[in-house]
Amino acid sequence: MAARARKPVPGDGEGGTAPRGTGRRWPVTVVMVLLLGQMAVAMVTAAVRQTPTIDEPVYVGTAAVYLREHSLRFNPEHPPLGKLVIATGVAVADPRLDAGFDGSQGELGRRLLYESGNDPWRVMFWARLPVIVLTLLFGLVVFAFARELAGPAGASVALALYCLSPDVIAHGSLATLDVPAAGSVLTSVWLLWRARLRPHLPLPLAGAAFGAALATRMSVLPALPVLVVTAAVSVWAASTGDRRRRLVRAATGAAVFALVAVAVVWAAYLAVDPRLRWDPEQRVPVVRGLRGLFVELMPFPEPYRDGMRVQFGFEYRPWQGFLFGRVYTGSLWYYLPAALLVKTPLGMLALWAAGAASVLTVRRLRPAAALLLPVPAILLAAAMYGSRDFGTRYAVFLPMFLAVAAGCVLTLRWRWAPPAAALLVALVAVSSLRTYPYCLPYSNEAFGGPSKTRLRLHDSNVDWGQDLGRLADRLRGRYRGERVWLVYKGSGVPSYYGIDAADPRRVPPDEVRGVLVVSDSAAAKATGRLAELLRSSRPVDDVGHSITVYRR
Repeated sequence: MAARARKPVPGDGEGGTAPRGTGRRWPVTVVMVLLLGQMAVAMVTAAVRQTPTIDEPVYVGTAAVYLREHSLRFNPEHPPLGKLVIATGVAVADPRLDAGFDGSQGELGRRLLYESGNDPWRVMFWARLPVIVLTLLFGLVVFAFARELAGPAGASVALALYCLSPDVIAHGSLATLDVPAAGSVLTSVWLLWRARLRPHLPLPLAGAAFGAALATRMSVLPALPVLVVTAAVSVWAASTGDRRRRLVRAATGAAVFALVAVAVVWAAYLAVDPRLRWDPEQRVPVVRGLRGLFVELMPFPEPYRDGMRVQFGFEYRPWQGFLFGRVYTGSLWYYLPAALLVKTPLGMLALWAAGAASVLTVRRLRPAAALLLPVPAILLAAAMYGSRDFGTRYAVFLPMFLAVAAGCVLTLRWRWAPPAAALLVALVAVSSLRTYPYCLPYSNEAFGGPSKTRLRLHDSNVDWGQDLGRLADRLRGRYRGERVWLVYKGSGVPSYYGIDAADPRRVPPDEVRGVLVVSDSAAAKATGRLAELLRSSRPVDDVGHSITVYRR
């Protein structure tokens, strides 16, 4: 059939007026720019004002070793790609680092930031900046995916939920691995969706994106079987011919996806050290049974498999958790759902549920449901099964996937769907903006807001050591000249920021007089002398909703 001739549009290529339809795109473009712009401001503000969180110095120190020594010996429990991304910023900061440092990975980060003559504020900003850029790019993936499913209006709703998510903002502004890994999985799923029409380019790109996720965090491994099957289904849908021919193409597509993903993992390790020399700084545990067999069968470099052994070793440790005022040892299967209920804006929860229902009930969206819902469900189940109840960052993929699903609410043929979605997005915006610039300790209004998060959750949900610099400013401003006692949980060095304080746990309680400052994560699990000191002290101030100041 001959292609229909397009009617010439005045000014289309000749000057005068804009092409037809251009005006309709402007509102969506403006909304997209505004949403990504406010997200960028929030993340850059956090990157500039927050001191290193507990995990960041390890990643930044390891990235510096990658650049200077091309050595894989530090931080083997996480693959190198995310740290190579961080290294692009570290390279700009160009910090000094002792050659051949032989301490632990925690000591490495401390040496780099505080003991080598570097400016930790500058090093951390540049280390965080590449992750911020990646987070914004993943916002474009959310928009593009939702636009293909639900049109421009649905894409705007999806992008709004992504850009206003306190969890995504908080962890997208840190030099950590959670957001890069989650966003890479989402990108892979989006490309597999596109492969249903033309698989030749999207399919290998999807494999590369998932390989990037595997080369950043091992926690995404449970999604691999689902995505391999999805790759086969996508190629099947795009193929023509008899059943046998389609099966062969589907199997080939699945193999291509898996091989490209594995190749990206190998490439990440080779980028650090082309010789793949392997002399880990820490002891690698022996893993036996089915887990040990699983590790041995993985087609990855030995450093990756040793990293998996280290991760399995962590699973055997008796970690402490804190949930709704209860301190416990081990893990609770419902910890992550409960934490997500606290730390997700109420309007976002409603749109997530409505969006999941939409992709399941709207007939033309059901193929997308097979992509959008199983992958985050499997990753969430795997995270719930883990032994470390440390925060919703382990489920940061949910605000990404479910934002896309939420945009599909506008495909429902209900008159009230658009105004209801707009109202819920507005509520999310108000809740998110109210927590600025303290996105890390966010909790929604049903649980009292950010100032009450410490009563229900701990660690990276509220206090990850990020407010040491703000504490220094507060002590100089309101408590100058007073005796300060400090229990700080974090990777920062208080003395570097001008904090002159003693540990109240090392002297008799009667000697502790004046200002007592305690990180909320430490207070949540306080026992013994610290618990006694807190019971006999009066809270008078809080810093960033993560550190409480007491008077004693």
